[in-house]
Amino acid sequence: MKKLLVLIALMLAASGGFQSTAAASPELLRLSKGSEQILSDAFENRRSNIQVEGQGSVIRLLPDDLEGSKHQRFIIRLSSGQTLLIAHNIDLAPRINSLQVGDRVAFYGEYEWNSQGGVLHWTHRDPSGRHANGWIKHNGRVYQ
Repeated sequence: MKKLLVLIALMLAASGGFQSTAAASPELLRLSKGSEQILSDAFENRRSNIQVEGQGSVIRLLPDDLEGSKHQRFIIRLSSGQTLLIAHNIDLAPRINSLQVGDRVAFYGEYEWNSQGGVLHWTHRDPSGRHANGWIKHNGRVYQ
């Protein structure tokens, strides 16, 4: 499976499907095409540290995580059926106050594997400039 992922990455690179982020590890890729397939493959193969862009529908709003940096948390479902926990740092980015179950959101952030489908974080700017800047788009507004 690892060879298949490398082959997919090489094919995307040849077609202009992704760009490496400047200050990130080799695993960290910005994907503009095939993100749901990449997320599905990352989940199946327990891979993490993948910078990805996509969209989904909010299926559940969770209480904020107040341990350490504060995070607004909600779960989205991708069109593939995979679920993804979004952990949006509200110490570094604005809270999405109008967010409701059923809303569509677009995202750009870093995927981390877990057994429920994965977590997306780094949906904000990096104040130190060492990580790719992420974002969430909701109702025409960008939160970062």
